[in-house]
Amino acid sequence: MFSPSMHFCQRCLRLLRRGMISIITIKHPTNYVASLQQPLDYHKTSMRRMCSSLTPHLNLHSGKRSSQISIGRLGVGALRGLCESVTQHGQVKQHDCEEPEAKMLIPHKQGQAPSRKVPLTTLVDLEDIPRLSALEEISDEEAVQIVVPHALPPTSFSLRDYVDKSDTLTKLVQLGVELWKLEQRRNVGSMLVRLDFQSDVAPRLLFLKDLGLQDGQLGSIITTNPFILTERLDKLKARVSYLKSKKFSTNSIASMVSKAPYLLNFNVKRLDNRLGFYQDTLGLNPEKTRDIITRLPRLLCGSLEPVKENLKVYELEFGFRTGEIQHMVTEVPKMLTANKTKLSKIFDYIHNTMGIPHSLIAKFPQVLNAQFLRIKERHLFLKYLGRAQYDPAEPNYVSLDRLVALPDDVFCTSVALATVDDFECFQKTL
Repeated sequence: MFSPSMHFCQRCLRLLRRGMISIITIKHPTNYVASLQQPLDYHKTSMRRMCSSLTPHLNLHSGKRSSQISIGRLGVGALRGLCESVTQHGQVKQHDCEEPEAKMLIPHKQGQAPSRKVPLTTLVDLEDIPRLSALEEISDEEAVQIVVPHALPPTSFSLRDYVDKSDTLTKLVQLGVELWKLEQRRNVGSMLVRLDFQSDVAPRLLFLKDLGLQDGQLGSIITTNPFILTERLDKLKARVSYLKSKKFSTNSIASMVSKAPYLLNFNVKRLDNRLGFYQDTLGLNPEKTRDIITRLPRLLCGSLEPVKENLKVYELEFGFRTGEIQHMVTEVPKMLTANKTKLSKIFDYIHNTMGIPHSLIAKFPQVLNAQFLRIKERHLFLKYLGRAQYDPAEPNYVSLDRLVALPDDVFCTSVALATVDDFECFQKTL
């Protein structure tokens, strides 16, 4: 009844394999009207024969095949061009499989036979046919039609190629993180690409928010310290709890983290050692130690060697006493980490050239943190005008604070009693 060389299209095979519907096309020996007059038992017997003869030609799933095919109700209607029709010579003609079923039915009038023989198509339910297997081989045409989602580029010199495809990088850009800075740092770009926003990034952002940081500060913190996204939450909470145990307020901790984003990357033992060093070395009470650390939290993050060198310079090279050093550090904590060469240059000019004693320098320590050129230009201008008087006991006294802290226009009008143009003309002569 069916030739061994008969072929079926891939769409029909998929329909058959999915157990939706089987379309069995037969060539009936009689005309259309005569076939309708056959008893129902004849059609059932024919269908069983067709199913048994068709089964070897359908390359179904290799698993267990259903032992019984449910024929159900026979729809003895001719479906025109549903998928394939067999001609008299056993060849296959492929038609449009998307044609609606209502248009496929062949209209006829009772008692009038069609002018030519047509194939008889019967619908059979195949609910028990196994589903497709993941190990089943498919043709090249089907493989080409498989849509695979776009993967991340395997390699790239910039994070720009990953932003549109990575939800993590997209959210970080929206937070204000400067990826162009992070991609210049070694291995940071690879670390960010591997992070998952929901499980890795979001919990740490919520932790920083609960700490008191604002949304606008998160971008700059992550830009400076992206490694906080890989720190364990329990360790971050333990470090915050330690700072609170040392009587740092929540607002102070938030301010410290915004100024020194690497603060929470250090373990509790290191934080404790740093606090103990500053309290013991400087001889300060806990309250003043907390004040210094709050104003300059990077003292807990950086190395202690520059701090030790500066303390020796103040004491041995400059000649300040311990009480004076304590006062200067309390007023200007940046003196602990200032450049030693700059400090020596400024102190030499102020003490030896301008003739200012240690007591006045210790009283106004911010002069050691000022720009050397500003100190020199303003002192020479006052000396040119005859107003370079830095002794508090003498008239027309000029304090070091007003010498270095005031802007040019205020300095000229209130200290030098001159105009800004005069000061600018004098600067050109230097």
